[in-house]
Amino acid sequence: MTMRPGTNQSIKMRALHRRTAGIVCLMAVAAAMPFLAGRADAFSAPAPILGLGALFFRPKGMSITPSLGNEDDLVEAGKFFTDAFWSGKAGGAAELSPFQRSSIERQQVLEFRRRYGPKMRGADRRAEILLCRDGSGTFLGCAGIEVDNISKADGRSQGRICAPLMSNLAVGKDFRRKGIAEDLVKKAEEMARREWGYNECYLYVEKRNIGAVKLYRKLGYKQVWEDDKAKTLLPTEGGKLRTAGTVIICMKKRLGGIGRFLPF
Repeated sequence: MTMRPGTNQSIKMRALHRRTAGIVCLMAVAAAMPFLAGRADAFSAPAPILGLGALFFRPKGMSITPSLGNEDDLVEAGKFFTDAFWSGKAGGAAELSPFQRSSIERQQVLEFRRRYGPKMRGADRRAEILLCRDGSGTFLGCAGIEVDNISKADGRSQGRICAPLMSNLAVGKDFRRKGIAEDLVKKAEEMARREWGYNECYLYVEKRNIGAVKLYRKLGYKQVWEDDKAKTLLPTEGGKLRTAGTVIICMKKRLGGIGRFLPF
């Protein structure tokens, strides 16, 4: 995910969007639009082994901050995600047509507003999108994290748990293989543990997104279940969007302490 991680609802968005978690990243994670339906510190997992690009070519002045529901940030993130994730999405056309870009971008911005925008008083605010920029303000990547109801079994059964779900992980095409995806994942995990008090984090990723699955495994995520009846949207060479079947993998990571090394 050119690695593109799959997480994480627009154009049918909620059910679909979470189901692949819009996870894009280095390979371009997460949680995902599933239309489809997605911190190395004292308590998190050890820092991943990064490539030379991550060690020597990390963008100068890079920072990762939450949007805090800021409208301009959400619009910018929606436009960025459209290009970083939906252009060249696994199984779809290599490039988006003007119609596809306009349609997806509009729905993506609406989805980000719904999920990460200002909430009504008393509503659960445990939903945030993290924005990565360099020192000049160039948008490098993003990742969403929110508390959601997650199926315990196969994605369709009744048994559910309330836990953090990472989605919408994406890194710009010109900035991949520089450790940005790992940093975004780390920050999302940090928020889930430090600010919300959880000791585990989940994500959804498309099985065919091999790069993303590999990345998540490297970062300590393990498969919980897979759903072979999930749906996603794919851009077509004819400039339209089509619904297609896909297989979604649910992955989980224990955060902090000895739990991060356990196989469950």
